Amino acid sequence: MASEVDICNLALGHLGDRATVSSINPPEGSAQAEHCARFYPVARDLVLESHEWGFATKRANLALLSDTPPPGFQFVYQLPADCRNIIDLIDPNAPTFYPIDERRGHWQDDAFTMPAVPYELEARADGTAVIYTNLATAIVRYVASITDTTKFSAQVVDAIGWLLAAYLAGPVIKGDTSMAVAKAMMQAYQLSLSAARTNDANNRRRSPSQAQHPAPWIQNR
Repeated sequence: MASEVDICNLALGHLGDRATVSSINPPEGSAQAEHCARFYPVARDLVLESHEWGFATKRANLALLSDTPPPGFQFVYQLPADCRNIIDLIDPNAPTFYPIDERRGHWQDDAFTMPAVPYELEARADGTAVIYTNLATAIVRYVASITDTTKFSAQVVDAIGWLLAAYLAGPVIKGDTSMAVAKAMMQAYQLSLSAARTNDANNRRRSPSQAQHPAPWIQNR
């Protein structure tokens, strides 16, 4: 599995820089390590926020707070500390609906829905992120801040490497050429990210064996 240093050296390689870094936390002392230490977290987090990655998706029971919610809401919950993006709130008591594919005559293998739960995300005076909703015993599904590179797929590593290269082009190459190189690196990043998203979505698709059975709440009726 690639490490942070591996991803940084991958990015430098894209730029044709022969230097290699051995540490970015703390930086080893080279200019390349300093630049990587500054830009790598930005590139990593931007890629994480760009998609609902399977390796970064979590579910958690929300912690109920005693705060008074604003008008229109009944409950205030604390957002998980590692939450980067909320995907949705889940009512654990609501049934899951599996649409029927009329062409194939059975439950769709790549689609299921749950009732949408309205909510608002805000910050308290102390900066703590909270969620306002009318849902009791709420569960949140979210994209977590993942820093362990061993959790990243090879395609996500590749995407981060290209984006980091785009950020590094200016300080590493310098001059007018750096702008053209940064643009080329960004284009390569977009292609890599698209491939990574597609692969992740395909890996998370429900299997036909699951899809050919009704939802549990229907079976138990």
